Amino acid sequence: MLRQLAIRDFVIVEALELEFQPGFTVLTGETGAGKSILVDALELAAGGRTDASVIRNGAERAEISAEFDVPERGPLAAWLEERELGGDPGALLLRRTFDRAGRGRAFVNGHSATVAQLREAGEFLIDIHGQHAHQSLLRGAAQRALLDAHAGLEPLAKEVAEAYRVWRRLGQLASEAEAQFAQREAERADLEERVRELARLAPADGEWDSLASAHSRLAHGAGLLAGAQASLEELSEADGASLARLSAAAHRLRELSAHDPGLAPIVELLAGAQAQAGEAVRELRHYASRIELEPEALHAVESRIEALHAAARKHRVRPADLAQLARDLAARLAEIQLAGDPEALRAQLEAAKVRYDSSAAVLSEKRRAAAQALGKAVSAKMQQLAMAGGKFAVVLEASEERASFGRENVEFQVASHPSLPLRPLAKVASGGELSRISLAVHMVAAKSSPVGTLIFDEVDSGIGGAVAEVVGRALRSLGTERQVLCVTHLPQVAAQGDVQWSVTRSEGTKKGARVSTGVTPLDRAARIEEVARMLGGTQITATTRKHAEELLGK
Repeated sequence: MLRQLAIRDFVIVEALELEFQPGFTVLTGETGAGKSILVDALELAAGGRTDASVIRNGAERAEISAEFDVPERGPLAAWLEERELGGDPGALLLRRTFDRAGRGRAFVNGHSATVAQLREAGEFLIDIHGQHAHQSLLRGAAQRALLDAHAGLEPLAKEVAEAYRVWRRLGQLASEAEAQFAQREAERADLEERVRELARLAPADGEWDSLASAHSRLAHGAGLLAGAQASLEELSEADGASLARLSAAAHRLRELSAHDPGLAPIVELLAGAQAQAGEAVRELRHYASRIELEPEALHAVESRIEALHAAARKHRVRPADLAQLARDLAARLAEIQLAGDPEALRAQLEAAKVRYDSSAAVLSEKRRAAAQALGKAVSAKMQQLAMAGGKFAVVLEASEERASFGRENVEFQVASHPSLPLRPLAKVASGGELSRISLAVHMVAAKSSPVGTLIFDEVDSGIGGAVAEVVGRALRSLGTERQVLCVTHLPQVAAQGDVQWSVTRSEGTKKGARVSTGVTPLDRAARIEEVARMLGGTQITATTRKHAEELLGK
């Protein structure tokens, strides 16, 4: 669950710190106030693309951070541990900065990270359904991806894609085998020599970093030992050592505190300092006892570093990349050797085709079952969104050609009324209809999503009246299972929120003052005024207030 979002100098936001609650939270405000900017900021914190244009006018750098409550165990915890990006138990902090020079930095739990890692972490945390989400749903690739994600078929789809890649690569190798015989033989000889050389060197993943650390420790062994011993001398062993003087001061003040109780808190602080200094002395003694001056070990480490350096220079890679290079060269050599054995190549090509066909057949079967389930679920949701008798279907059309995504194309089809035939979603004419169908699809997909925070950014555009109230109730119901945030311009949706925030835009009163966005949590009275504004515009009357109160009462 999203706990906090902090934004500084982003678009028209000067500085904002927002605390989030569970349930259904709605964000409302005038057009252009910056409601969707908050969603954009959260998307960037989770690894979205950006450039210098999002930095607030007059500022040099923008910064966004988002803090989440997360399970202490599970896939996300394992992902963090594997990448050594852990933080406080049960919490996760994503932070991102970018400046006008185009430089940006990313952090996960205070650790420097890549934007790709932010994006990976964000996939565990939030699911954003934007106001133009229905446009992406018109594309076959997006429809297939949504079906696979909804049914949990993404790992199987990746397996099929990898099997396809291997099959295609072997097919390409077979077609090139005859035409490039001489060139292949020359490359094979070179590769064999390089592979043998790297095999003798045997570089290991992570070895370079561990060597650098060991070299630093061994090379500075004498200095580390001298420093530890000198510190021990100053703390506890010399005449007038710090620990003894601290003890004397504490003893003197303890006696004086009998005459003035106001000294008692100071005595407690000194007692704590004594304990910590004593612990530091014990740790230093333990540390000093473990330091050994090892000239032979230092020589061995330096020799290994020089060998890796020399190999890296020869192969034109970084020393840390030698282990991966050895694997890549061995794989390429195996390909070339295979190309020189037509019979073995044909056998592997046939085996790769069988593997692909087998995996793709399993994926097709699971997709068929998932397509029926998704069609029924979205059709049921359409009935709730004032599309009585409407039907949604996921149609799988078999493909004659093998493809990386499997052996079928996926197409969403819909009939918005019982009298109409099913048609491709891309041919639904009404914008309001398309918005409702898209909302139905995303609400069903969101329910199956493992993430804890679902964000809907004006996905209710194009609808109104009683339908909007139904949408609001559906989002509120979803909020009982997940944290739901919704940017909306519909009073019927806003009234259903457990919490409502008003987003306002300030132009500034002084000449040259910059535009700024603010967010205010609304109490009951303020919600009535805001919903009334959404109902009646700038002219708020007793009638619109009464209508607003009725909506909130529901």
